[in-house]
Amino acid sequence: MNTAFSHDWEHAVVTGGAGFVGSHLCAALLASGTAVTCVDDFSTGRPENISELLDHPGFTLLEANVSEPFHVARPPDLVLHFASPASPADYLRLPLHTMEAGSLGTRNALALAHGAGARFLLASTSEVYGDPQQHPQNERYWGNVNPVGPRSVYDEAKRFGEALTTAEADAQGTDTGIVRLFNTYGPRMRGYDGRAVPTFIRQALAGEPLTVTGDGLQTRSLCYVDDTVGGILAAAAHGMRGPVNIGNPNEITMLELARLVIELTGSRSEISFIERPTDDPAVRCPDITLAVDKLEWEPRVPAEEGLRRTIAWYRAHLDS
Repeated sequence: MNTAFSHDWEHAVVTGGAGFVGSHLCAALLASGTAVTCVDDFSTGRPENISELLDHPGFTLLEANVSEPFHVARPPDLVLHFASPASPADYLRLPLHTMEAGSLGTRNALALAHGAGARFLLASTSEVYGDPQQHPQNERYWGNVNPVGPRSVYDEAKRFGEALTTAEADAQGTDTGIVRLFNTYGPRMRGYDGRAVPTFIRQALAGEPLTVTGDGLQTRSLCYVDDTVGGILAAAAHGMRGPVNIGNPNEITMLELARLVIELTGSRSEISFIERPTDDPAVRCPDITLAVDKLEWEPRVPAEEGLRRTIAWYRAHLDS
């Protein structure tokens, strides 16, 4: 089950639309007949992610920092706020920018949606659960987050964004929703963005050791980007406020992932163990009961198939 979204939006604004998930969202919306304005400052998004969309008659690119007020030429009926550094390498490099995207950026995107009477959807994250003491994590769990740790700039920016989105709906009546995205992977992830899947694939294709942190027994739940996009648009079309988890409930350890990437690439790389980052979660797995019941959505791309597609993309983009 992975229900295709059903909604006739005329114009969607996607902040962070040149990013990894954002660019796939832009493409999916355009394919459905929705005109799209992509708003991005290219601090972490890449022009090549949207290069194939530039000639589409329904696509408009607005280069802007969403932390500052921005204007779109045509009122939208859907606003998807995805602008934020999302990988540890990026948000540790851009801590203030990350917090501004989650606070001022969310406020400006909400103002755009409210003024246009549009549906608003916030891209939150499983990082709001921190290093969870509940497993798997459902939407009622409040999390275990270090507010002053190295990951806090991202975790707390997203938690604040959720609070602001909820307050906006309560105080202004804006039609809002929140999706909590779990680990997503696929084509267009930067090879050096610091996340496990692109790092392992890049290292395996180069014949380098795959750097597994700690003992490698920490788990993640990997969702292929096409499935994630389907869940996001299903939540937008449904009208639910959420938050709702969007992810794949099948866990894999980082050591298992490294070995699988070596197998699928045919690499001769070995595995090298390095120090585990501070506050790195030991487990991460979504309870997607709400998404299954309310959105009639669940992921359908198995990890091996999704990794094969991602590896094929990296072979064709070895400079990514």
